[in-house]
Amino acid sequence: MRLFRSLVLGTLLALPCAAVAQTPTAPEAAQGLSLHDAPKYTTGFTHFDYANPDAPKGGTLRLASIGSFDNLNPFILKGQAESSSSLVFETLMENALDEPFTEYGRLAQSVTVGPDKSWVSFKINPKATFQDGKPVTPDDVIFSFETLREKGHPFYRSYYKDVAKAEKEGADGVTFTFRAAGNAEPPLIMGQMPVLPQHFWQGKDFAATTLSPLLGSGPYKVESVTSGRTITYVRDPNWWGADLPVNKGRYNFDKITVDYYRDATVAVEAFFAGKYDFRLENIAKNWATSYTTPAVKQGLIVKKEIKNELPSGMQGFIFNTRRVLFADPRVRRAIGLAFDFEWGNRTLAYGAYKRTTSYFANSELASSGLPSAEELAILEPYRGRVPNEVFTDTYQPPKTDSSGDARENLRKAAALLDEAGWTIQNGKRVNKDGQPLHFEIIDSSPLFERWVQPFRRNLERLGIEATYRVVDSAQYQNRINDFDFDMTIHVFAQSLSPGNEQRDYWTSSKANQKGSRNLIGLHDPVVDELVEKLIHAQTRKELVTLCHALDRVLLWGDYVVPHWSIGTYRIAYWDKFGQPSVAPQFGFDHVSLWWVDTAKEKALENKAGKK
Repeated sequence: MRLFRSLVLGTLLALPCAAVAQTPTAPEAAQGLSLHDAPKYTTGFTHFDYANPDAPKGGTLRLASIGSFDNLNPFILKGQAESSSSLVFETLMENALDEPFTEYGRLAQSVTVGPDKSWVSFKINPKATFQDGKPVTPDDVIFSFETLREKGHPFYRSYYKDVAKAEKEGADGVTFTFRAAGNAEPPLIMGQMPVLPQHFWQGKDFAATTLSPLLGSGPYKVESVTSGRTITYVRDPNWWGADLPVNKGRYNFDKITVDYYRDATVAVEAFFAGKYDFRLENIAKNWATSYTTPAVKQGLIVKKEIKNELPSGMQGFIFNTRRVLFADPRVRRAIGLAFDFEWGNRTLAYGAYKRTTSYFANSELASSGLPSAEELAILEPYRGRVPNEVFTDTYQPPKTDSSGDARENLRKAAALLDEAGWTIQNGKRVNKDGQPLHFEIIDSSPLFERWVQPFRRNLERLGIEATYRVVDSAQYQNRINDFDFDMTIHVFAQSLSPGNEQRDYWTSSKANQKGSRNLIGLHDPVVDELVEKLIHAQTRKELVTLCHALDRVLLWGDYVVPHWSIGTYRIAYWDKFGQPSVAPQFGFDHVSLWWVDTAKEKALENKAGKK
């Protein structure tokens, strides 16, 4: 996974989408937006419940990242963005991690939504300034919107598709007018927009990569950087927004450093050696076997699991259906039958995982069982245009007995391949023209190799040759942006309120737009229609039902070989931090919510010195 760009875009998608309580004829300015319910926090709130307003400032948080970086601008397609560069910038609104679909004012002091949801207006906080002391103005907001849409990552063109125009309102306001009325999501999409300083970018090429520090209005500045290796952020002592309710008790570290490691195994060893402070563990084997060092046994390193209540989305082997090889769903299904999850989960992951059965896994948005009456009402017009199993069967990925012998699944796969015209000749699967069934799996890290190799061996038993190639992160990103791959490993992240971003994932208009997240190359009018209906859902119930319907159509298309998910964050950290007593329900944010506890830090130093 491309860590920072995925993090930035994934963060944008995870932010809530909204509407605001208002009178039908006289909309009023408000501090918060919520899609279906009234905002939890009322006017005059002082801080989020999950933040400690008395958290002390100071100290350093040392982080690590895998791969490399050559760019400090996270908003463009080119280059490999640094994984924490969003710390420099701010958005108009801030999402609350203890509400599923709500945002509150940050750069925007207040927000007003039109009665028919055809427009949204933001009033800029008069205290808001960039890090050079110049005020944030409506002109900066309009500049940001136009620049991101025209020169930013292609994602923004899709995300802001529903915006017809942006206009300045007086000395401190901006109004966005939408192409159509009635959609509750666009107001909050605009609330998510990062605001960039127009004066800083005059004479500069926004679309070019850069390692020069950029100007923002956020809590941190770049202090020093070594390309691809390390970066240090320093907290801005003059940050204008430190005492806002959405920021109170947050961004407590004086410095944040990020060191980059090319090898994930080396990164694990560096953590145990005390080279950095915090680790989010995503390898089940490491979690089960590696955290047995003296530092863990002595309590110098804390190891724990935190329940995750966010959708886990879909991780899997992704087929690029632009390749003629994968155009036939029977071939895709046959290849999926060769992946023995049960054996891998038992032997490689110590039984830690649950097989993914939905593109919206770990949430109420996931389909299950047979379609409900409400789902059938949506799906019935598409009968004959989607797989019949959408109506008749409960989706389940192929299963095995975990013995390592997937003979029955491979027998079914062979029959599908024969039916699709791929027959065995001299031990190899070939088509009618004698061309072999061969494809390449690419990734930017060797972490998945232990899962890929058993998969490859089963494919070999079917006469299919699959190669596995690990490329450096920059090359990988370029190949993904250009759709230059046969198969890769990817996560389609989801939020609690899917909306406009679904266009970028699945729709025909994005299938050939380089840099889009329609990696599959999906080009299906039915999916296009379902996505538009989902985006324009008027109630939470309607949104959930449409997610179920879309989920079923995607699942039965066999566009991915599903992997797995886990409903917890697995974290480990050196015991020097203080944490709020209340954890946010819908997210995890150690960077902005934790602080250095000087007593713990001193005790840690003393214990570490006596090891």
